[in-house]
Amino acid sequence: MSPKFSARPVRRTAAAVATAALLLPLAACGSDDDSDGKKDGASGSKDVSLTVLAASSLTDVFATAEKAYEKEHPGTKITVSAAGSQELAAQVKQGAPADVLVTADTKTMDGLKGETGKPTVIAKNRLVIATREGNPEKVKGLKDLADSKLKVVLADDTVPVGRYSKQVLDKQGVKVKPVSKEANVRSVLSKVELGEADAGIVYKTDAATATDKVDAVEIPDAQNAVASYPAATLKGSENGDAAAAFVKWLSTPEAQKMLRDAGFQKP
Repeated sequence: MSPKFSARPVRRTAAAVATAALLLPLAACGSDDDSDGKKDGASGSKDVSLTVLAASSLTDVFATAEKAYEKEHPGTKITVSAAGSQELAAQVKQGAPADVLVTADTKTMDGLKGETGKPTVIAKNRLVIATREGNPEKVKGLKDLADSKLKVVLADDTVPVGRYSKQVLDKQGVKVKPVSKEANVRSVLSKVELGEADAGIVYKTDAATATDKVDAVEIPDAQNAVASYPAATLKGSENGDAAAAFVKWLSTPEAQKMLRDAGFQKP
């Protein structure tokens, strides 16, 4: 009789071992799923919103660039705030929340060394004389802007394009009495577009955005100035890595092609 009674526990033990063996892989799978879920949640990329302070002359090309960047980097939202470089510098000094700064000159950027990362020049530009469509006053060059009968508008000397304009005019000994001095290059262009001025000095790229409203009179290279556009991250940014990635992207072939297509020159 004892053999019969001893066989039962053995069978139960064997069954228990078999059941445990079947359950272990399932438990392991469940454990892996849980850990994977936690891992995915922890490492999943969160949405990032970047504010880019950009010189007015970059308004159109950066509208294209932001769409391209957002498409290439899902989860990243780019908001471009365009204004005169001196206005952007004031915003940075006042602690306005932003992530990236792109100015139309190195002087403005250099004045913010304590506020930015190391700048990278992403493009260059040159000046042209914008006239009303058809150039009714027959402006041929810088010297014509000295004509007292001509209504000329310039950017203020505190603005990069204003400083560049003063530089080229002084170099040629041309004295101009502008009817107004504007806060940024787009305001200069607008005055000419609306017929409030006969001519104004703007960047070549700005004149190219309004070919149906203004004519562009080329300024020879020997008389011209070269504008450099440095880009840098802002130290106050809460998205340092994402901001640095955007600045780096501005030098990629894709971004550089956009700048070339808009009329900007190689850095």
